[in-house]
Amino acid sequence: MPRLLMRFAAALPLVVLHACGTLLGWLMYLASGRYRSHLNENLALAGYGADACVRRQAIAAAGCLLTELPAVWLRSHAAVSGMVRATSGWELVEAARAAGRGIVFLTPHHGCFEVSAQYGAFHFPMTILYRPPKMRWLEAYMLEGRERPGVKLATADRSGVRELLAGLKRHEAIGILPDQVPGAGEGEWGQSSSVGRPTP
Repeated sequence: MPRLLMRFAAALPLVVLHACGTLLGWLMYLASGRYRSHLNENLALAGYGADACVRRQAIAAAGCLLTELPAVWLRSHAAVSGMVRATSGWELVEAARAAGRGIVFLTPHHGCFEVSAQYGAFHFPMTILYRPPKMRWLEAYMLEGRERPGVKLATADRSGVRELLAGLKRHEAIGILPDQVPGAGEGEWGQSSSVGRPTP
Protein backbone atom coordinates (compact mmCIF):
# COMPACT_ATOMS: atom_id res chain seq x y z
CA MET A 1 0.00 0.00 0.00
CA PRO A 2 2.72 2.60 0.80
CA ARG A 3 4.33 1.98 -2.62
CA LEU A 4 1.01 2.50 -4.42
CA LEU A 5 0.39 5.72 -2.50
CA MET A 6 3.92 6.95 -3.22
CA ARG A 7 3.54 6.17 -6.93
CA PHE A 8 0.16 7.89 -7.02
CA ALA A 9 1.54 10.98 -5.29
CA ALA A 10 4.56 11.07 -7.61
CA ALA A 11 2.23 11.38 -10.60
CA LEU A 12 0.36 14.39 -9.19
CA PRO A 13 1.24 17.92 -10.39
CA LEU A 14 3.56 19.84 -8.08
CA VAL A 15 0.89 22.47 -7.46
CA VAL A 16 -1.34 19.76 -5.96
CA LEU A 17 1.50 18.35 -3.86
CA HIS A 18 2.32 21.84 -2.60
CA ALA A 19 -1.31 22.49 -1.66
CA CYS A 20 -1.40 19.23 0.28
CA GLY A 21 1.97 20.08 1.83
CA THR A 22 0.77 23.48 3.02
CA LEU A 23 -2.20 21.84 4.73
CA LEU A 24 0.07 19.17 6.24
CA GLY A 25 2.49 21.81 7.50
CA TRP A 26 -0.26 23.64 9.36
CA LEU A 27 -1.64 20.41 10.78
CA MET A 28 1.81 19.53 12.17
CA TYR A 29 2.27 23.03 13.57
CA LEU A 30 -1.11 23.12 15.29
CA ALA A 31 -1.14 19.52 16.51
CA SER A 32 2.32 19.31 18.09
CA GLY A 33 3.34 21.75 20.78
CA ARG A 34 6.89 20.39 20.73
CA TYR A 35 7.22 20.86 16.97
CA ARG A 36 5.67 24.34 17.21
CA SER A 37 8.09 25.31 19.98
CA HIS A 38 11.14 24.12 18.02
CA LEU A 39 10.04 25.85 14.82
CA ASN A 40 9.46 29.15 16.63
CA GLU A 41 12.75 28.80 18.52
CA ASN A 42 14.66 28.20 15.30
CA LEU A 43 12.99 31.20 13.64
CA ALA A 44 14.00 33.34 16.62
CA LEU A 45 17.61 32.10 16.43
CA ALA A 46 17.66 33.02 12.73
CA GLY A 47 16.35 36.52 13.50
CA TYR A 48 12.81 35.97 12.18
CA GLY A 49 10.96 35.40 15.44
CA ALA A 50 8.73 38.45 15.01
CA ASP A 51 8.11 38.01 11.27
CA ALA A 52 4.66 36.43 10.88
CA CYS A 53 5.04 36.18 7.08
CA VAL A 54 8.25 34.15 7.37
CA ARG A 55 6.62 31.96 10.03
CA ARG A 56 3.70 31.17 7.69
CA GLN A 57 6.12 30.39 4.86
CA ALA A 58 8.19 28.10 7.11
CA ILE A 59 5.11 26.24 8.31
CA ALA A 60 3.93 25.63 4.75
CA ALA A 61 7.40 24.76 3.45
CA ALA A 62 7.90 22.10 6.13
CA GLY A 63 4.81 20.29 4.87
CA CYS A 64 5.74 20.76 1.21
CA LEU A 65 9.14 19.20 1.90
CA LEU A 66 7.33 15.97 2.79
CA THR A 67 4.70 15.94 0.06
CA GLU A 68 7.33 16.68 -2.64
CA LEU A 69 9.32 13.57 -1.77
CA PRO A 70 7.35 11.08 -3.91
CA ALA A 71 7.87 13.25 -7.00
CA VAL A 72 11.55 13.87 -6.27
CA TRP A 73 12.31 10.23 -5.42
CA LEU A 74 10.18 8.38 -7.97
CA ARG A 75 10.15 10.51 -11.11
CA SER A 76 12.90 10.08 -13.70
CA HIS A 77 16.27 11.72 -13.16
CA ALA A 78 15.73 14.01 -16.14
CA ALA A 79 12.25 15.00 -14.93
CA VAL A 80 13.51 15.86 -11.46
CA SER A 81 16.45 17.88 -12.80
CA GLY A 82 14.01 19.67 -15.08
CA MET A 83 12.08 20.92 -12.04
CA VAL A 84 14.94 23.35 -11.34
CA ARG A 85 14.01 26.54 -13.15
CA ALA A 86 16.93 28.76 -12.17
CA THR A 87 20.20 28.59 -10.26
CA SER A 88 22.32 31.27 -8.64
CA GLY A 89 26.09 31.06 -8.77
CA TRP A 90 26.20 28.03 -11.08
CA GLU A 91 28.98 29.76 -13.04
CA LEU A 92 31.21 29.28 -9.98
CA VAL A 93 30.56 25.55 -10.10
CA GLU A 94 31.40 25.45 -13.79
CA ALA A 95 34.60 27.41 -13.20
CA ALA A 96 35.70 25.02 -10.45
CA ARG A 97 34.96 22.04 -12.68
CA ALA A 98 36.90 23.60 -15.57
CA ALA A 99 39.86 24.14 -13.23
CA GLY A 100 39.78 20.46 -12.21
CA ARG A 101 38.93 21.20 -8.60
CA GLY A 102 36.78 19.19 -6.22
CA ILE A 103 33.61 20.84 -4.96
CA VAL A 104 31.93 20.61 -1.56
CA PHE A 105 28.17 21.28 -1.63
CA LEU A 106 26.68 22.13 1.77
CA THR A 107 22.90 21.73 1.56
CA PRO A 108 21.11 21.97 4.92
CA HIS A 109 17.62 20.56 5.42
CA HIS A 110 16.04 23.69 3.97
CA GLY A 111 13.45 23.69 1.22
CA CYS A 112 13.58 20.88 -1.32
CA PHE A 113 17.16 19.91 -0.50
CA GLU A 114 16.57 16.48 -2.09
CA VAL A 115 16.59 17.99 -5.57
CA SER A 116 20.08 19.49 -5.14
CA ALA A 117 22.06 16.27 -5.46
CA GLN A 118 19.98 15.05 -8.39
CA TYR A 119 20.46 18.33 -10.23
CA GLY A 120 24.20 18.30 -9.58
CA ALA A 121 24.60 14.64 -10.52
CA PHE A 122 22.76 15.30 -13.78
CA HIS A 123 25.85 17.33 -14.75
CA PHE A 124 28.77 15.52 -13.04
CA PRO A 125 29.54 12.67 -10.56
CA MET A 126 28.78 13.33 -6.90
CA THR A 127 29.27 11.45 -3.63
CA ILE A 128 26.52 12.24 -1.15
CA LEU A 129 26.60 11.66 2.61
CA TYR A 130 23.35 10.29 4.01
CA ARG A 131 21.89 8.84 7.18
CA PRO A 132 19.22 6.09 7.05
CA PRO A 133 15.78 7.41 8.07
CA LYS A 134 14.27 6.59 11.46
CA MET A 135 11.20 5.18 9.70
CA ARG A 136 12.81 2.09 8.16
CA TRP A 137 10.06 1.52 5.58
CA LEU A 138 11.09 4.81 3.96
CA GLU A 139 14.67 3.69 3.32
CA ALA A 140 13.90 1.66 0.19
CA TYR A 141 12.17 4.66 -1.41
CA MET A 142 14.91 7.02 -0.30
CA LEU A 143 17.63 4.84 -1.82
CA GLU A 144 15.62 4.39 -5.01
CA GLY A 145 15.20 8.14 -5.26
CA ARG A 146 18.77 9.08 -4.42
CA GLU A 147 20.71 6.36 -6.23
CA ARG A 148 20.62 8.00 -9.65
CA PRO A 149 23.23 7.94 -12.43
CA GLY A 150 26.22 9.93 -11.23
CA VAL A 151 25.28 9.65 -7.53
CA LYS A 152 27.31 7.60 -5.07
CA LEU A 153 25.82 7.37 -1.58
CA ALA A 154 28.09 7.32 1.48
CA THR A 155 26.78 6.50 4.95
CA ALA A 156 27.21 9.14 7.68
CA ASP A 157 30.04 7.38 9.49
CA ARG A 158 33.82 7.10 9.23
CA SER A 159 33.74 4.92 6.14
CA GLY A 160 31.44 7.43 4.47
CA VAL A 161 33.79 10.29 5.33
CA ARG A 162 36.64 8.32 3.72
CA GLU A 163 34.53 7.98 0.57
CA LEU A 164 33.95 11.73 0.55
CA LEU A 165 37.67 12.41 0.82
CA ALA A 166 38.34 9.94 -1.98
CA GLY A 167 35.83 11.78 -4.16
CA LEU A 168 37.56 15.09 -3.53
CA LYS A 169 40.93 13.54 -4.38
CA ARG A 170 39.40 12.50 -7.72
CA HIS A 171 38.42 16.18 -8.16
CA GLU A 172 34.73 15.26 -8.01
CA ALA A 173 31.87 16.90 -6.15
CA ILE A 174 30.59 15.83 -2.74
CA GLY A 175 27.41 16.73 -0.88
CA ILE A 176 27.01 17.14 2.87
CA LEU A 177 24.00 18.00 5.01
CA PRO A 178 25.86 20.11 7.61
CA ASP A 179 22.95 20.30 10.06
CA GLN A 180 22.76 16.54 10.64
CA VAL A 181 22.90 15.80 14.37
CA PRO A 182 25.78 13.42 15.18
CA GLY A 183 25.18 10.43 17.38
CA ALA A 184 27.04 9.77 20.62
CA GLY A 185 30.80 9.82 20.02
CA GLU A 186 30.46 11.05 16.42
CA GLY A 187 30.98 14.78 16.94
CA GLU A 188 31.27 17.69 19.35
CA TRP A 189 28.61 20.18 20.41
CA GLY A 190 29.42 23.90 20.34
CA GLN A 191 28.81 26.42 23.10
CA SER A 192 25.02 26.45 22.63
CA SER A 193 23.33 23.08 22.24
CA SER A 194 20.19 24.74 20.85
CA VAL A 195 21.91 26.13 17.76
CA GLY A 196 21.25 23.89 14.79
CA ARG A 197 18.66 21.80 16.61
CA PRO A 198 16.56 20.14 13.93
CA THR A 199 12.79 20.32 14.02
CA PRO A 200 11.31 16.82 14.32
